[in-house]
Amino acid sequence: MKSLVTLPAHFNGSTIILDTPHNLKRDAKLLVMVLDFETEGEERKFWTELSLSQLDKAYGEGEPEYPLSLIKGNSSSG
Repeated sequence: MKSLVTLPAHFNGSTIILDTPHNLKRDAKLLVMVLDFETEGEERKFWTELSLSQLDKAYGEGEPEYPLSLIKGNSSSG
């Protein structure tokens, strides 16, 4: 299976430039996600809301409660 790598980058007005070095093969297929935020605070708010929405899905009301004894490494499991 091919790996998916996320690389920070920026656009200088004519070219997309990677902010960290990465060995890309010629004609490598890329997906570009544009994060169009006016301020750093706006970006932080976006990522916070996205994270919270995913936590809501993982730990929603329909999720069963698991006893601590089922959690690996739990010292109270006997």
